[in-house]
Amino acid sequence: MPDLDTVVKEIAEEMADRPDRGEVATYIPELARVDPKAFGLVVIDADGHVAAGGDSDTPFSIQSISKVFTLTLALGMAGDRLWRRVGREPSGSPFNSIVQLERERGIPRNPFINAGAIAVTDVILSGHQPREALGEILRFMQFLAQDPTIIIDEAVAASELRTGFRNIALANYMKSFGVLDNPVDFTLGVYFHHCAIAMSCRQLANATRFLAHSGRNPMTGYSVVSAERARRINAVMLTCGHYDGSGEFAYRVGLPGKSGVGGGIIAVAPEKASIAVWSPGLDASGNSHLGRIALEQLTKRLGWSIFGA
Repeated sequence: MPDLDTVVKEIAEEMADRPDRGEVATYIPELARVDPKAFGLVVIDADGHVAAGGDSDTPFSIQSISKVFTLTLALGMAGDRLWRRVGREPSGSPFNSIVQLERERGIPRNPFINAGAIAVTDVILSGHQPREALGEILRFMQFLAQDPTIIIDEAVAASELRTGFRNIALANYMKSFGVLDNPVDFTLGVYFHHCAIAMSCRQLANATRFLAHSGRNPMTGYSVVSAERARRINAVMLTCGHYDGSGEFAYRVGLPGKSGVGGGIIAVAPEKASIAVWSPGLDASGNSHLGRIALEQLTKRLGWSIFGA
């Protein structure tokens, strides 16, 4: 088996030299300011060993990666009743498409497209004030990462609120079908803020460990979710975690994962490791261009694809 530290450092060095870096997201103005040359990679194995390369401790806007953790929270609150509000099928459409909502009477195709994540956020918000719900999400992230310093980037949240017209349309459309229970402004406020959580690759890889180890953090021994629920969250990540690029990601990387337009991707090698990579430049589907290439290289060199070496 190749040495994990060596593999991670080699990949980080290779990615730093590549000229093809994708395009940084510009529709959220704050994200357009990020250095397109940044790259970080962290892998945490089952023994807790951390292999890191590049800008592994630089915080960035996790964006849609937060949807994995809000899904986990919402399932804890509502159980399988959640699936009455949102489906589990790949969308095959852009992450902010309104076309499917019209065809499917306001029920989002899965919890990782924007409409689905807004519906999930609405479930978390129910029975809370927006500030309370947001605090619960942030504390959950801090707990999973074992790091109380994780914060929300208020500038990014404000930028999303100013420019989130498509998300506002999605939320109002779902509200018209009774999919959202709370005031649209409240639900969107919480949604924009949890997408604006800032974390490093190291923090994200730590936060994802429970999904790599049957719902349990192997270092603390604490079970976050049941093994069955962890398996199902991973299944949705594999099929839906990269919007209309999910099939390509599964084909090339072969791991459950979730991307965000901030350039981050988390991935899970079951019973082996949790992984986080960051490169701000995106491909046409809104996924990190070099992040996907780096993960493909990682799984090839280590033989970690869930479909076999």
